[in-house]
Amino acid sequence: MIRVLLDDLAFVPADAVLRPSDDRLQPVTPAGVRLDEMAGPVFAELRRVRDPLQRGAVVVTGGGDLVAPFVVHCVVQDAENNADRDILRRVLAAAAQQADAWGLSRVATPPIGSGFGLLDLEEAVTLLCETWRAARGPADRSLLIVVERPDDLTIAEGVVRRLAGA
Repeated sequence: MIRVLLDDLAFVPADAVLRPSDDRLQPVTPAGVRLDEMAGPVFAELRRVRDPLQRGAVVVTGGGDLVAPFVVHCVVQDAENNADRDILRRVLAAAAQQADAWGLSRVATPPIGSGFGLLDLEEAVTLLCETWRAARGPADRSLLIVVERPDDLTIAEGVVRRLAGA
């Protein structure tokens, strides 16, 4: 099941939050910076890495002070390369696999790809939905696409409805 919510990602009741990051697990969007602030200092320690990660990598950590107990970090860019559609598709598929492996059936995510100018909101939500469905996880798995503005809610819900009918 895929739903769209108008909310703050830090407060959404979920098993995990997907978080786009760079190769050092630093946030790549203003929403990511706010999420990190809400997650607190324990979360900052949990996401420390010794060496840069590869684009497309997925890392699961505790959620710190977030409502969600886990965060699935999606490495979408590194020092030399920004995200592209192929990396986004690959990292989202890997995130779905990790969610399944960890038994995380309720996953909240921002529209990954839209916050740093690669995709518009409709494209980002389409990519999320297509990738999540293609991963073919357990029947009880749900994806909550979290947006912050009423206009974004209307657009994202329209995409989810359109794809559900396809």
